[in-house]
Amino acid sequence: MSILKRTFTPDYEKFDGIRPINIYAMRFIYILMASLLAKDVWTYIFSHAQAWDPSEAMNWSIWAAFTLFAFIGIFKTVKMLPILLLEIAYKFIWLILVALPLYRTGNLSNESTHGMLFPFALVILPILAIPWGYVINTYILSRSNTIKA
Repeated sequence: MSILKRTFTPDYEKFDGIRPINIYAMRFIYILMASLLAKDVWTYIFSHAQAWDPSEAMNWSIWAAFTLFAFIGIFKTVKMLPILLLEIAYKFIWLILVALPLYRTGNLSNESTHGMLFPFALVILPILAIPWGYVINTYILSRSNTIKA
């Protein structure tokens, strides 16, 4: 069986009973992260010509790691689900700590957020894609969702 066929053929036992629509949606998000984000991040890293500011280097390194884990997530969809949870968490924190105060003072714009507003508003995608029942059972209640044959 080819790797593409295995990747896009849902197997309920392989995916701990998660619905195929969730698997496909999570893979779509991983593909977006592994392609669009990677293009920007790795282009910036490889074209950076001067000495790195330590804080800036840390930020770009984190983004680069996200792209690597997203690539793995295309093939190991459920195992990399914590990356999507981390994405939701940091985006919500940013929206609450940065965007909301700017909105309240009437200063919210793409210019004031350096173009980050739209990508951070896309937090809705992983929220819709994640199988929340699985997350609650697995990470909060520590129960297995595996379907018994």
